[in-house]
Amino acid sequence: MKCLVTGASSGIGKDMCKVLSKMGHEVIMVSSDEDKLKKAFKAVKGYNTLAVDLSTNEGANKVIELIRKEKPEIVINDAGFGAFGFYDEVSLDREMEMVSVNVLALHKITKACLEYMGENNYILNVASIAGLMPGGPLLSTYYATKSYVRSYTLGIYEELKKKNSKVNISVLCPGPVDTNFNKVAGGLFSISSLSSDYVSKYAIEKMFKKKLIIIPGFSVKMGYFFQRFVPTKLLLSMMFKVQHKKRNG
Repeated sequence: MKCLVTGASSGIGKDMCKVLSKMGHEVIMVSSDEDKLKKAFKAVKGYNTLAVDLSTNEGANKVIELIRKEKPEIVINDAGFGAFGFYDEVSLDREMEMVSVNVLALHKITKACLEYMGENNYILNVASIAGLMPGGPLLSTYYATKSYVRSYTLGIYEELKKKNSKVNISVLCPGPVDTNFNKVAGGLFSISSLSSDYVSKYAIEKMFKKKLIIIPGFSVKMGYFFQRFVPTKLLLSMMFKVQHKKRNG
């Protein structure tokens, strides 16, 4: 199968490319960091690369052009980032860049895939456990973007089902993962993280099993389950304390 993965130069995206390549799939790797992408491409033994900035319309459109040309059977939307800070500390430009990458580019790419995909084709949209929570103080925009990814993916799933489509769509919602996320966002996890390799293998295994919501890690699953029973205001207060610890290391 031919696969396309965004955010492919590091972290979960790169490790997913490794997993897919080892399975014998042809992998098209997309990232904004051209130097890292070239190194990752050699390590993964990929099929093709595309260096584009997904925060721009031009970058997203180049990926869509490539998708319409190559028609990959598997597309993984992994590109995304966060930024720690109070609402008045993170610049609007940075927040809009985040919305463009985490939401708009993912939405456009998913839409382009649905134009041609059929049986045994897969879309995996990478959200976060953040997308299953009511909100994330000090990471408010990031949490909101990941809620969008989760909601959009679930809605598309049901629409595909009602149209008797054979396209498979899933959303990955990992908890803390040992990647470059915190360096970019400006914070540190205060709890243990899963390895990117483990999360990638788990996600792809569950994607091929047509799991809709993929949550790696037992403790994360339990946390998601029990947070439903906590009042929203109390949960938001608890989340602020967690994010504050991340921010201050």
